[in-house]
Amino acid sequence: MKILCAPASPYSSKVRMAARHLALDVMDVRVDTNAGPTLLVDNNPLGKIPTLITDDGVAVFDSAAIMHYFDRLKGKKLYPSKKSKRTEAEVLEALADGISDCLLAIVYERRFRDEEKVHQPWIDRQWKKVVQALDHLNAEPPKLGRKLHGGHFALAATLGYLNLRFEGQWEAEHEALIAWLRKFEKHFPAFAELKPQA
Repeated sequence: MKILCAPASPYSSKVRMAARHLALDVMDVRVDTNAGPTLLVDNNPLGKIPTLITDDGVAVFDSAAIMHYFDRLKGKKLYPSKKSKRTEAEVLEALADGISDCLLAIVYERRFRDEEKVHQPWIDRQWKKVVQALDHLNAEPPKLGRKLHGGHFALAATLGYLNLRFEGQWEAEHEALIAWLRKFEKHFPAFAELKPQA
């Protein structure tokens, strides 16, 4: 299988970590979404990453769909089997992905608009959502039990992206999340290799 991805993408990081955790035989194929490469667009008309190409040539996207595909492929080993616990994991994943959505909106606003056209109220609105979500998670960080699940990988990828693009802007008020990430790294040493990177 191939994962079309980019090293800085938190969504790519999430699925790459999950694939490693599940010992799946996958190859990372780095793509530049801005260039609209044929391999990506032919397999995902949205031209977004990550996109998984299965051994049968089937394209699976977006990151949540890939995570659930991995879960089915490996006999339900990526999400808890108990319904209430699975819902918790899926909600955590949705929250982490939502934070990443807001962070990407900020990055793109600054990167692709001329400086005089950057709309600061839009950036402030997105950052407010990020801080609210981080405060919520910091007040009660998710438990890291014997088994890691999809929500854990999503949160780790999001915190990794914060460290990459927003270092020094979020840590002071979120010490419990920083401690959580350190604990996650002990459970999953490959984080250093697979976290979002420039």
